[in-house]
Amino acid sequence: MSFTLGVDYGTNSVRALVVDCATGEELGVSVFNYPSGHQGVLLDKNNHHLARQHPGDHLVGLEKSVRAALADAAKKNGFSPDKVIGIGVDTTGSSPIPVDAKNVPLGCHPEWAKNLNAQCWLWKDHTSHNEAAEITRLAAKHRPQYIAKCGNTYSSEWFWSKIWHCLKTDPAAFDAAYSWVELADFIPSVLSGINDPKKVVRGVCCAGHKALYCDEWNGLPDKEFLSLLDPKLAALRDRLYDKAHDATVAAGSLCPEWAKKLGLPVGIPIAIGEMDVHYGAIGSGIKEGVLVKAMGTSTCDCAVVQAGKKVADIPGICGIVKGAILPGFYGIEAGQSAVGDIFKWFIEVVCLGDGKLYVQLEQEAKSQRPGQNGLLALDWNNGNRTILVDPMLSGLLVGQTLYSTRAEIYRALIEATAYGARAIIERIKEYGVPIDVVVCCGGIAEKSAMTMQIYADITGCAMRVSGSSQACALGSAVSAAVLAGKAKGGYDSFPEAQAKMTSLKDIVYEPKPENQKVYDDLYALYRLLHDSFGGVKNNADLSGVMKELIRIKEVQSKAL
Repeated sequence: MSFTLGVDYGTNSVRALVVDCATGEELGVSVFNYPSGHQGVLLDKNNHHLARQHPGDHLVGLEKSVRAALADAAKKNGFSPDKVIGIGVDTTGSSPIPVDAKNVPLGCHPEWAKNLNAQCWLWKDHTSHNEAAEITRLAAKHRPQYIAKCGNTYSSEWFWSKIWHCLKTDPAAFDAAYSWVELADFIPSVLSGINDPKKVVRGVCCAGHKALYCDEWNGLPDKEFLSLLDPKLAALRDRLYDKAHDATVAAGSLCPEWAKKLGLPVGIPIAIGEMDVHYGAIGSGIKEGVLVKAMGTSTCDCAVVQAGKKVADIPGICGIVKGAILPGFYGIEAGQSAVGDIFKWFIEVVCLGDGKLYVQLEQEAKSQRPGQNGLLALDWNNGNRTILVDPMLSGLLVGQTLYSTRAEIYRALIEATAYGARAIIERIKEYGVPIDVVVCCGGIAEKSAMTMQIYADITGCAMRVSGSSQACALGSAVSAAVLAGKAKGGYDSFPEAQAKMTSLKDIVYEPKPENQKVYDDLYALYRLLHDSFGGVKNNADLSGVMKELIRIKEVQSKAL
């Protein structure tokens, strides 16, 4: 018997998962909630765009979650820590960390502990929206190839815009940092005992999707272009990295210090770090023709196309990167900046509710017919990631009356996220990427059958659900099993490992034709609002939107 560990760093917590390589059985799991800030996120009440994390939470969480998962697995017959053959790590991204010359996060130094700019810049931080817009403008003029692969728009969620914003707003913090390391690369480097940022093995997943890395132009953006932003960014390039790697390359091997802390064998391989949703796609069985939707606080849509094929540049997506998800394939990423976060905002902030209210409103909302609530919303409460790539957009609710209920608004918000999902699917398919099956993973897919049926009805796609409730951690464990190889009890290829270690639940949410027809009419209204408020269509006539919502509402109410 052999086992691997997957460590999954999310927005609010880190979880560790022990997996049987032969069967994919999940033997032990543990979740550690980050203690700092609000549910693990450091915020600024004066700036709703700011979201940071304390890197010390990441390190404490690593030890505690892994040790607890191992203890949980030890309850099962046949498990022993000395049979663990590898570790995989996934994290949020882009979540860069300023580090000193010894690869210690700046925020872990006492003098920087309370400085928000010295912490990990969490993926959902949008403070650098001005810098992102300027990078887009300069790249379009001087290096259009840089942004062609990421939808022609650079995002405030990504590496360079965040670092440039730090330089402009807190030059002391920028100067104190020797280098910057993505969280997905940092944790594997810690496990490997790497104390030089230039020796950290970087994954092409974050590098390609977030840092404009591509082998076609010799890696990161050239110093001449970076000097157009700021000469200090050009100088920083020398302290970053020259090469980024796919999951066929190890990030390192478990060092004696962390082997002792975790109770694991010294020298077992550490898989290359990837973003949570990318390893989640692997844990959900991604292959060509399968779109994986990771549904959590935000969503990420992942697809792959064989590297031997030509993939067109797709406007408005988050990137097309060779080897970013599966080795030998182009990884294609898109997504929505807020989904679960929107539901959480409405339930907990607006309604001042708790977990019970989620259940109550879902029970009330699922009895409603499509369009019966007379409401239509835009899913931009945290900006638009795809296809407009604009953090300066916000949410919208149209059609409310003096009789609109909480459950009706809740359903309208769910429907809004499904309309956004349809827009992404249609954009990707428009440019020739095959999507035959949609597989969903994450808490929403696991817990809300109503949401899944709404997504099926609105997108017109059958919705499958990943067999694992810990798909991201499972994907990390799959990668570790492939890296260890068959000789050590793992596998020699990802398809082979996925066939044995991943699965789908039996349930399939099929689109209901009678619901699809109504939702097609509502989606047309959504796209009118989407394109008008998103700046795609100027001077559009919106005067008929409310009246059409009322008409649909009356028809659907009479149908009862």
